Amino acid sequence: MEATEGNEKVLSYEDVILRKSDLDILQGPYFLNDCIIEFYFAYLSSSLPQDILLVPPCISFWIMSCTDKQGLEPFVNPLKLQSRNLVIFPINDNDDVSMAEGGSHWSLLVYIRKKNAFLYFDSMMGCNEWHAVKLYRAVNVLMGGQSVSAKFVEGKTLQQKNGYDCGVHTLVVAEAFCCWYYGNNEEDFDNALERQVTANIVGEMRRKILSIILHLIDKR
Repeated sequence: MEATEGNEKVLSYEDVILRKSDLDILQGPYFLNDCIIEFYFAYLSSSLPQDILLVPPCISFWIMSCTDKQGLEPFVNPLKLQSRNLVIFPINDNDDVSMAEGGSHWSLLVYIRKKNAFLYFDSMMGCNEWHAVKLYRAVNVLMGGQSVSAKFVEGKTLQQKNGYDCGVHTLVVAEAFCCWYYGNNEEDFDNALERQVTANIVGEMRRKILSIILHLIDKR
C-alpha cells in the first residue's frame, strides 16, 4: 500500500511528473532525485530569457555517456546550444546507462559564452571532476561560435556538511548563476556566488521547492 501511495502522481509540470515520493524526499534529509532537479530547472526556465538554458539531468547524462556522436543529434539539436550564452548542466556520477535515477552525487557544469569557459562547481570538491571533464569534452565541440576551445575551470563553492545535500547545493548554485546573468552580469560571478550560496539559503531550499510544488498543486 505504501509503495502505491508513494507512486501517486501529484503534479504534471512541463515535461516533469512529480509523485508523492518526490514530496517525501523534499521533506526529509534525502538525496534529491532526477525528477526534483528537472522540475526546479523547468520552473526557473519559465522566467528566464531564451539565451539561458538549464539542461534536464537526463539530457546532460546522455550527452556525457553517448559514444555515438550521430546518435546525439536528436537530443542536442533541439537545445540550440549555439544560440545560448549561459548553459547549465547538472552532473550525476552514475556510470550505468541502463540504470535510471542512478548515482549518488550531483554537481554542476556552467558554460559562459562571454568568458568562453566551462566552470565546474562541486559541493564535495573534486568528487565529480572525472564526470565533469567527460561532459565538458563531449559538449565543448557542440557550442560553436568560438575559434578557441572553451577552457575548463574548477570554481569555488560552499561545501556540504552531510552526505545528502549535493542536489540542494547544485540547485542553489544554478539559481545563483541565473540571477547573476539575468541581473547585472558585469559583477564578478565569484562575488555573486559568495553572496547567494550560503548555508542559510541551502538550508531553506528544500522547503522553498516544496512550497512551490504545493502552490502549483493548489492552482490546478
